[in-house]
Amino acid sequence: MTIRYPIVLGAVLAFAGCASAPQEEEVNKSAAKTLAKYERTGEKTTCLSITQISQIRPVTESTFLVRVRAGDYYVNDVSGRCNGATQSFTRIEYTTSLNQLCSNEIIRIVDNTNGFQVGGCSLGSYEKLQKKPPADEEG
Repeated sequence: MTIRYPIVLGAVLAFAGCASAPQEEEVNKSAAKTLAKYERTGEKTTCLSITQISQIRPVTESTFLVRVRAGDYYVNDVSGRCNGATQSFTRIEYTTSLNQLCSNEIIRIVDNTNGFQVGGCSLGSYEKLQKKPPADEEG
């Protein structure tokens, strides 16, 4: 029994050290490449119609790229981080009683293989993006 205590304590201390180590945020390179073609306009809205949203892609666990049916893009900086959002084996889920997806709504990050929730966060406001001018037209 006395032999197990130091081993268990050592395992707990090692685990605690791993848990407190800062994790580097993973980037979805495809979404980041799309986002790089746009710039923020400062024009914000709190809700988007669910019927108009065609795609929500995480760029990082804290920034999401939202495409609407008209071909326009918005960026949403969520509150905190949506752990696991950029992983290829996860999906975004949400439930709303409205026909809109608004800031402060909770989105869940779900593992596709087992259906378990692995993360979640609250949406921020949606900031409209505009296409950057071609490099030769810049001042």
